[in-house]
Amino acid sequence: MFRLEASSGQARAGWVDTPRGGFPTPCFMPVGSRGVVRLLAPSDLGRLGADVVLANAYHLMLRPGAEVVAALGGLHRFSGWEGHFLTDSGGYQVMSLPCSVDDEGVTFRSCYDGSWQRLTPEGAVAAQESLGADIQMVLDVCVPLPASRDVVETAGKRTLAWAERAQRARERPGQLLFAIVQGGTELDLRARYASRLAELGFDGYAVGGLSVGESRAQMLSSLGAALGELPADRPRYLMGVGDPSSVLAAVELGVDMFDCVLPTRLGRHGGALTSAGRLSVKAARYARDERPLDPACSCEVCQRHSRAYLRHLFNVGEPSAGRLVSLHNLAWLLGLVSRARRAVREGTLTELRRQVDEVWSGFGGPSALRGPGANE
Repeated sequence: MFRLEASSGQARAGWVDTPRGGFPTPCFMPVGSRGVVRLLAPSDLGRLGADVVLANAYHLMLRPGAEVVAALGGLHRFSGWEGHFLTDSGGYQVMSLPCSVDDEGVTFRSCYDGSWQRLTPEGAVAAQESLGADIQMVLDVCVPLPASRDVVETAGKRTLAWAERAQRARERPGQLLFAIVQGGTELDLRARYASRLAELGFDGYAVGGLSVGESRAQMLSSLGAALGELPADRPRYLMGVGDPSSVLAAVELGVDMFDCVLPTRLGRHGGALTSAGRLSVKAARYARDERPLDPACSCEVCQRHSRAYLRHLFNVGEPSAGRLVSLHNLAWLLGLVSRARRAVREGTLTELRRQVDEVWSGFGGPSALRGPGANE
């Protein structure tokens, strides 16, 4: 399932085997909740070197419907994306909306038409099997932080029980199923639930319920408590985290996979990820600036367009402005993760993290751009 190719301390570089072929890790997954990364085409993602795209079963089962996607050949054929798809079950989206949770599942209002919907662990598996993703996630209960220990423990117990039900419900061969470790910032609960899920033998393990209001220090300690109990021969996925400092810190702890809306959401609003930190290209001081967004970046946007031109596009309301900066941001973050992969092999990850932290450690904390629903 996970093949270790190199390690440096707890950090790992490896390969996740899938029926589609597999992909290298550490890996960053652009977020395309509705089957598309906003403003971008599947061909863009291929050129950027993305291996996996995250889609969201919550959105797709409501619009256009999992059965519609299945009838049209599954998510890959429907969208035109030939790489891997990982589908999130939608637990985070559900919990950010008006809902009622009980031991059997969750009742919630659709964000599209306000209708009441019911989602169970078994229903989440069935929807994701219909969508045809390469990797699907169990339905979990995500708790915004801070939260009391009682609330966190109840959510963790339900998530564990739902994971067992999801595993029993799976029917489609060749589709990987990942469990999700909850537990808030309670370190003993994180370790306990990770250990219990590891005993159940899932194809991979995600750490969820972080980047939802806690500090970076709390996030990392909670992450470490969970990782210490997860099997070394399975991929480890930190959900919803994509700021540069947190990504490298998590790689050092042994995380293999990441997703976040940060690069594209930031890009649509004129924010660029650069080796010198965040750059707000809409600022007036860039009106005559001929430099690219990041002189150290070799992406197609930096090779062709100036800060002045991109600022002009935003200034006149041209939609291609957000598209171009999103392209750059994804190229930059995918490039950073590729550098981290190489640094693990060469034993230089600590130095890479030091360089990045000098610029990015103060960037708004891990939850800076997650926001309600974390949708793209």
